[in-house]
Amino acid sequence: MFWILAVVLIIFFLASAIRILREYERGVIFRLGRVIKTKGPGLIILIPIVDKMVKVSLRLVAMDVPPQDVITRDNVSVKVNAVIYFRVMNPTKATIEVENYLFATSQLAQTTLRSVCGQVELDELLGEREKINTRLQTILDAHTDPWGIKVSTVEVKHIDLPQEMQRAMAKQAEAERERRAKVINAEGEFQAADRLTEAAGIIAKHPEALQLRYLQTLREISSESNSTTFFPIPIELFKPFIKKE
Repeated sequence: MFWILAVVLIIFFLASAIRILREYERGVIFRLGRVIKTKGPGLIILIPIVDKMVKVSLRLVAMDVPPQDVITRDNVSVKVNAVIYFRVMNPTKATIEVENYLFATSQLAQTTLRSVCGQVELDELLGEREKINTRLQTILDAHTDPWGIKVSTVEVKHIDLPQEMQRAMAKQAEAERERRAKVINAEGEFQAADRLTEAAGIIAKHPEALQLRYLQTLREISSESNSTTFFPIPIELFKPFIKKE
């Protein structure tokens, strides 16, 4: 009976004293309520009843920030959501400085997202996401640093606009496309007129160029399968008759 009791005590001791931590895990050791050190990875030996261990993961965490109702600086109501990437750099701080660092980081990200997006206009929010992402990352990293957390990246995922704003932006984009088409067309007309002016100047200096153009036109007409062919007659052929009159 004694041996059985001894074996049971030994098994209980080993089960309470031995811990195995994976490569990405660290254990914050509390001895009688006080932090003594951070151990891991590998085999960890604890003193039963006296020591307590809190495991902390060092892997990168991708956390989705729920859509937030935001009123931009130009009074447009939108919904914005984002994703943040962070990891624990100091397991001791992440354990003793904040009760639940995942929940705290999520709440901080939501309030920061509303604050930053509310300070910019809609055009800046849509067109300068990289700037918004950098600003969010800087603010979150500064606030989570005392918790031993490093925020590496923040990305605005989606901006949900009201239906009336989407229709207004569609009309604006269509008007912009029409304006560009008119500008391009006017530029083409201007270049064509400029080239015609240059051609007229060359023909005025070299009249034989007009005769060459006449022959080229005849060749182009003859290559077409037309039942009727018109031959343009140069006005120079009628000059002798005009002079005799």
